[in-house]
Amino acid sequence: MPEPDTHRIRPAGRHLLTIGRDLVQDPHAALIELVKNAYDADSPNVVIAFERTPTNEYRISVADKGHGMTRNTVIHKWMVPSTSDKEDRNHRSPGGRTMQGRKGIGRYAASILGKDLLLETTTALGDKTTLYLQWTDFERAKYLEDVEILIQTESVKQDAGTTLTMAIAEENLAVWRDSQFDKLRFELRKLMPPFKTIATKQVFDVILRISGIPDTEEINERIEPFPLVEHFDYRIAGQMNAQGTGSFVYSQQKSRNAAEEKIDINLDEPSKCGGLDIDIRVYDRDPASVEQLIQRGLKDSAGNYLGKLETRRLLNEYNGIGVYRNGFRLRPLGDPEFDWLKLNEQRVQKPAMRIGNNQVIGYVQIESEEKSLLIEKSARDGLIENEAFTRLKGITTQVIAKLEEKRYQYRRLTGLGRKTFKAERELEKLYSFETLKRDVHTTLAEAQVSNSTTAEVIALIESDERRRNESVRRLRDAIAVYQGHATLGKIINVVLHEGRRPLSYFRNHFPLLSKRAEAFANTPSPELARKIVDTAAGIADNADDFVALFSRLDPLAAQRRTRRKSEALLPLIKRAQETFSGELQRAATTCHVLGDVSFKFPCWRQDILAIFTNLLDNSIYWLAGTKPSDRTIKIRVSTDDRRLLHVDYTDTGPGIEPDHISSGVIFDPQFSTKPEGTGLGLAIAGEAATRNDLELKALENNGGAWFRLQPMEAAIALNGEQA
Repeated sequence: MPEPDTHRIRPAGRHLLTIGRDLVQDPHAALIELVKNAYDADSPNVVIAFERTPTNEYRISVADKGHGMTRNTVIHKWMVPSTSDKEDRNHRSPGGRTMQGRKGIGRYAASILGKDLLLETTTALGDKTTLYLQWTDFERAKYLEDVEILIQTESVKQDAGTTLTMAIAEENLAVWRDSQFDKLRFELRKLMPPFKTIATKQVFDVILRISGIPDTEEINERIEPFPLVEHFDYRIAGQMNAQGTGSFVYSQQKSRNAAEEKIDINLDEPSKCGGLDIDIRVYDRDPASVEQLIQRGLKDSAGNYLGKLETRRLLNEYNGIGVYRNGFRLRPLGDPEFDWLKLNEQRVQKPAMRIGNNQVIGYVQIESEEKSLLIEKSARDGLIENEAFTRLKGITTQVIAKLEEKRYQYRRLTGLGRKTFKAERELEKLYSFETLKRDVHTTLAEAQVSNSTTAEVIALIESDERRRNESVRRLRDAIAVYQGHATLGKIINVVLHEGRRPLSYFRNHFPLLSKRAEAFANTPSPELARKIVDTAAGIADNADDFVALFSRLDPLAAQRRTRRKSEALLPLIKRAQETFSGELQRAATTCHVLGDVSFKFPCWRQDILAIFTNLLDNSIYWLAGTKPSDRTIKIRVSTDDRRLLHVDYTDTGPGIEPDHISSGVIFDPQFSTKPEGTGLGLAIAGEAATRNDLELKALENNGGAWFRLQPMEAAIALNGEQA
């Protein structure tokens, strides 16, 4: 008799073990899955117990006081892998809790914990159903349906709830030692929300009990988060709604009575990952900051102040930014060693500005999978890396960047951070000998040294001063050359983009020209001659574009410093503008350069190009990233009687934070509000201005960024009037 054409998939007996052991990472993850099941059962608590039985066996039990399961539920839902039961209930438990289990596989995590499983579940009506299975039966069975499981139901007088009991195999007993229990306690602490603001509405306690386990102290405790989270150095907290509008508050505890600051973050588009509740707390790790943290009230459970070593251990163990949904963390997001936001990578690039993963404790609370599109992996090892997850990382990083800016400002103003190194300022110190000469003169006079000898000593100092000044001049020239190269490097994308078009033309038309020339040699005709002339003209035009591009960039690429000379200022600025002609067009931005075209100013052209190249590069970035109705850049050169008054540079972008302007941090190397910024642009522009006896300063403006470049004498006079 022939076989039928249709067949059914028959899961192998070890299919359940594959679900449990292969999808669940480790015993700690398995216990967390069972804790979530207790929460879904509306239990007020769950008790995890490791104990030795009267018969000297060891077992693990997970007990809750939830609503229990009926016999029908056990048979038709609990025993059905990947059941849609929790999906069918609109993700809500009978008590109104948002269901944690969605995959229908968490209960089989028990297979990683013991060699068997005893399920005892009692309903509110007193119906107790008992199920017992041994995992080896599934390993031996050919098909899943071959395993017979005994299920019994009886009426009892006891409270509702469910208990899972697993016997620990002899070979697995050695796994559970003090270090593993410490890790379990740590995982359970991190499972629950660390901050009260996102605590679940209903009480849910996790209790851990350990009794009779060899080489392990006895424990009976309610799991609570570390006390560290109540204290911090810097904090940003708030919400980002699904429409992309966020309202946050920045605060810090480094200074007494420090005022909170409101920070709004608008994405100009939907978040694409649902609404977010974010709370980030940052800690300085230097010895003085750790001591200060302890003095603010960091204590252990007994009320004793922690020591420095204990505090550092807490920071090392508890750091990370967890992602929580409905009050439970999604492992491994938030584990100390899992830097999902790449904070350490960013800190390496700009250590003075950025924070590392070991400095931060925080959470991001996300919405349901339906609202956020943030989908948990079946293996319970994080979120699927889709567009929503990419957006989650981007928004969280953007919020952290706001804290980093405020922290950098505070540390700079209070002298806590690394001192800002500015090359021009440091060079000035090298050749300042006036104080030395004055002190030497006074000392020699007090020692009644003759005037002739004093004059000789001063002459020696002045001779050394001249030699050093020459060295300083060469250093300044070298720095200027390097900064020109750095500026060129910052806009290499512009160079590549502008150069790609003529290169493409050459690549396509040189073979065509060769082919037409060969055809003309064989069969001359006016039509072929016209085509050859047109192609050659096109090549010449694109060659001119190439020459023009490199002539604009040539001063920035110079290998040596030329003499300072009088330059027509407006054409120089326009040369920088022309470098960005393509970028301006793509950003739908107009740029106006206004002023007296014949006005000349003594300067190094390389520096003037560096100033306006960096300003234009910044403006185009911010204008392209926002959606103003009018995208305009204006550069106006104001002169009087052939004298430079100032150059005003404005754009219609998002502008500069007033406190960034008042503190001057925008000109510090490494400080940048761009997510991937280097913090070099304005620092280079500022030093280039100084070399030309100019000052570049930012001014407050309601309609975008405003920079003013003016002679140093005018800047000094203006600052004197303001004082």
